[in-house]
Amino acid sequence: MSDEIILPDNRFSERELSWLDFNQRVLELAEDESIPLLERVHFLSIFASNLDEFFMVRVASLKRRIATGIAVPSASGQDPQEVIEQIAVKNRELQNRHAEIFKSTINPQLDKVGIDILHWTELSEQEKQDLNDFYESQIFPVLTPLAVDPAHPFPYISGLSLNLAVVLRNPKNNSEHFARVKVPPLLPRFAKVPESEKHRFVPLEDIIGENLQSLFPGMEVVQHHTFRVTRNEDLEVDEEETDNLLNQLEKELLRRRFGPPVRLEVAEDIDPTVLSILQRELNIEPADVYHLPEPLDLSGLTEIAFMRMPEHHFESHPITTNRYLSTGDEEPADIFGSLRERDVLLHHPYESFATSVQAFLEQAANDPQVLAIKQTLYRTSGDSPVIDALIQAAESGKQVLAVVEIKARFDEQNNITWAKKLESAGVHVVYGLVGLKTHCKLSLVIRQEAGVLRRYCHIGTGNYNPKTARYYEDLGLLTSDDAIGEDLAKLFNQLSGFSAKAEYSSILTSPIGIREGLTEKIRREAELAKAGKPARIRLKMNSLVDEQIIDELYKASIAGVKIEVVVRGMCALIPGVEGLSENIRVRSILGRYLEHSRIFAFDNDGDPEVYIGSADMMHRNLDRRVEAIVRLTQADHITELHELFDLAMSDEISAWDLQSDNRWLRKTGTKAETLLDYQDMLMQRTLEKKKLR
Repeated sequence: MSDEIILPDNRFSERELSWLDFNQRVLELAEDESIPLLERVHFLSIFASNLDEFFMVRVASLKRRIATGIAVPSASGQDPQEVIEQIAVKNRELQNRHAEIFKSTINPQLDKVGIDILHWTELSEQEKQDLNDFYESQIFPVLTPLAVDPAHPFPYISGLSLNLAVVLRNPKNNSEHFARVKVPPLLPRFAKVPESEKHRFVPLEDIIGENLQSLFPGMEVVQHHTFRVTRNEDLEVDEEETDNLLNQLEKELLRRRFGPPVRLEVAEDIDPTVLSILQRELNIEPADVYHLPEPLDLSGLTEIAFMRMPEHHFESHPITTNRYLSTGDEEPADIFGSLRERDVLLHHPYESFATSVQAFLEQAANDPQVLAIKQTLYRTSGDSPVIDALIQAAESGKQVLAVVEIKARFDEQNNITWAKKLESAGVHVVYGLVGLKTHCKLSLVIRQEAGVLRRYCHIGTGNYNPKTARYYEDLGLLTSDDAIGEDLAKLFNQLSGFSAKAEYSSILTSPIGIREGLTEKIRREAELAKAGKPARIRLKMNSLVDEQIIDELYKASIAGVKIEVVVRGMCALIPGVEGLSENIRVRSILGRYLEHSRIFAFDNDGDPEVYIGSADMMHRNLDRRVEAIVRLTQADHITELHELFDLAMSDEISAWDLQSDNRWLRKTGTKAETLLDYQDMLMQRTLEKKKLR
């Protein structure tokens, strides 16, 4: 008789709908009156930006599968067309809710604190004149009206651009014409009213709309309406069929601009005839049209959200240096000396990236005893001190290798630019392995010490980007451990040269290693539970959608393993189902920082195994990317991460819990009970631990 566990067919939730649930949680932060006002404005802009990317990539992918006939059901059992229809219903609800929050709640509250976002009709005559002058000097010169007639075909509408659809009448013969005016994307989304004591803003399209006559002299402007198109902007590069990945990617970036439309947003009062023209010319189905109150494109609210009004922002967290890298005076720490004494676990942004990872690379670049630096780069900024340090190291004669992932989505052009900059400075730039994105976060420094070579390493969960390190929550390990150094040396050799599968002692890698290693550890906890021994699994990640890993967690739960999951975004696992997942809790935490670290912790009968690294539990991370996770061995590091989980899963923390019916239920405090902010508590703990040293 077989003891194989048969799992139910309906055990996975639909990943795309789960992503919309995540963006709904972002929207709920914008609705939260306990959060400072300008932070709520920021969450409104994040919601809009998130949704843009969702349509450009996820919805576009589903539509492409339908168009090409690759319409196999998803893990949840639904075919792509069915998912598309559900997305449309859910997204219509969320976009309307988003617009209504801004119109009925946020905008009136902005008015009370001296920030007015107005329509043209709400301005005084003097303000209108001032903005007309602004139009003449700053806007009119950069506008390009495009007519549509037999001599002028319907113009190309770029993705995410804001546009005016204009109907004109020729007074000579009463014939009507259609034209399009693009709102310049490089001008401020909201124009400030000149000479105003308050912060008064008007959407740029309002100003253009009131001055359309200047663009079409001799014609009568009958009506105008705003609209916005979202296009398929995912890239398809066949690395097997190209000799030069850089050139091929540059060509593909040009093609991306002309991807098919997947969403049309229009003003809710748009004329039906104008809408039909847009639908016909853009080949947009009615189901992909979203009627919204103006102003469209609330991602532009970022400009308002970042206004310098401290009383309406989160209270600032202090910038602090990791206690083992702090000298107590103005002198920078000797990072190599510190790492010879102990490993250092970093937690950003609670601990400064600049005085840890950045300082590590800068010291390596300036140290005459350092012979070589090897570095992976997935997303960073062109003016990054990390790039500067690598260039400086190369120019001083050190061997410098940069494994650059130029296919990092929506950062492709930036990565191409600074990859060329690195190459011109003498850095050895490679683009990883064919068919695999290099997503691991690794830095390896080789230093000459007393006649021997010593390796210093950094393995992280986040990108080497000093800007995002200020608001992405990430972990990193700085170490001089020999075994980790040897493992990283093998991995870099595999990335830059030809190498058979390497054997590692301290890290797990993908596409071969992480899936297998985590599966073995999950099964081991299950066997411990069956034997009556304490068993527990704790996971933190951005997304949990890999069906094989989820099935292993279900089986472990059935065996009696207590499982805690902290997930920021998508989760296809359904917790709390009797006979399947009643031993699994899933929680999501969102706040001022973007939770980005990945942690994999297994109690292992008193010999705990805890890993951190770059991999999420998604097919692409486990099967189509180069990822790395490293085992932590110091007892204080293991304790610190379990304390992080204790806090994250505490009933005193404000968070969302996933229910067995697939609803995310937000735990909020009552008047008698104020729930704690998880990220504020972590900042407080970081400062307290620093005092203990």
